[in-house]
Amino acid sequence: MNYLKFTQYIYLVFGLLFIYVGFTKIGTTESPVLSFIIAGVAVFMFFFRRKFSRKFEDNNKKQ
Repeated sequence: MNYLKFTQYIYLVFGLLFIYVGFTKIGTTESPVLSFIIAGVAVFMFFFRRKFSRKFEDNNKKQ
């Protein structure tokens, strides 16, 4: 279960990747909106998973 601590950072990496892709699409004819939406969801998932894992660890410490 130790690997679950590191999987939350994959969301952060994908968020940063899609932010980069979105900024590179700004100067072209392609729309960057979808890239920024996916980046926002990925960053949200990072913080959600982080909060959930801390809550899970605190619950295990009490038992």
